[in-house]
Amino acid sequence: MNKSASVVIIGGGISGCAIAYNLAKKGVKDVIIIEKEYLSSGATGRCGAGIRMQWGTEMNCRLAKYSVEFFETANEVLEYAGDVEFKQGGYLIIAATEKEVAQFQKNIKLQNSLGIPSRYITPQEAKEIVPHMDETQILGAAFNPKDGHLNPFHTTQAYADAAVRLGVEIMKYTEVTGIKVENGKIAGVQTDKGYISTPVVVNAAGGHAQIISEMVGVKLPLYSERHQILVTEAVEPMQGPMFMSFSQNIYCQQTPHGSFIMGRGDPTEPRDLRVTSSWEFLEEMAKTCIRFLPPLKDIRMVRQWAGLYNMSPDAQPIYGPVKDVEGFFLACGYSGHGFMFGPVTGVVVSESILGEEHTIPVDALSYDRFEKGELILEPSVV
Repeated sequence: MNKSASVVIIGGGISGCAIAYNLAKKGVKDVIIIEKEYLSSGATGRCGAGIRMQWGTEMNCRLAKYSVEFFETANEVLEYAGDVEFKQGGYLIIAATEKEVAQFQKNIKLQNSLGIPSRYITPQEAKEIVPHMDETQILGAAFNPKDGHLNPFHTTQAYADAAVRLGVEIMKYTEVTGIKVENGKIAGVQTDKGYISTPVVVNAAGGHAQIISEMVGVKLPLYSERHQILVTEAVEPMQGPMFMSFSQNIYCQQTPHGSFIMGRGDPTEPRDLRVTSSWEFLEEMAKTCIRFLPPLKDIRMVRQWAGLYNMSPDAQPIYGPVKDVEGFFLACGYSGHGFMFGPVTGVVVSESILGEEHTIPVDALSYDRFEKGELILEPSVV
């Protein structure tokens, strides 16, 4: 197989599919997505799939708000035959320390100024929203009813189907083995199924983004860290919003199907691309969950799994071109919030490729911010 393309996108998660869709919608022909397994087989299909606008930086608030507004009409806009299952049950983010109380009040002021309807509430008000929580464990909470949860497989498939209808080709079970650069410019992509000549390559490879960039001699300041999740049996609806704590390290969501999905971070997690599971996670997850949501102790766990957070130094994505390699674009380093930024990623990265003005200014998220020391530190991450 020898082919040519106007743009080759490496990675068949939500980022890659959204970028391809937006390029095709703008009239770009011969766009190819390369995915080494099946669509959503990487970070997208392994994520908790929560969507929130409650951030502590203006950049993330704007990116998230754009994406949430898209998700609200995604079935119609993408003409999807299925359902992306967007459940806007809200996010209840608890404050367990005085420092968090102050940070949340600051965050909410910012969010409200951008049109995000979050509010600070008392422990008693929080219990009215999640009746089975132990409100004595918290000092207060932030709540936004417009946050929510989606099905990551259906959402990515909706983008992929729409992209294919517009002429995008998706090469699944195809591995990139090298990227050819000539005179500082992208010339093509070598795969285990043949060569594709192209002037533009987009690195949307998720947890393997740093490996792809090394193929063109670019060393990204990223590492991929294992993050684990578990899912329970399905029970009757009892929790509307995502329950979350930054300091106490928990997020817990009941899906539309009745199962609870929950996860936590751990700075000692391996960084060697493994996606295995551990007993330590299961034990600590259960302890934290039962402390805040005691009735969940009686629900049976079904399984647990792991995925990769592709971590950047400031917990922010990297968007746009790499000046040293013409035609090489980045859409990576999401640090755990790549799925929720999928719609805006598709828009701004396609605009970067076409040299258009960005719908939301993201120049501050360019690759060279690390050289300049101009990091955008996000205070509200798990």
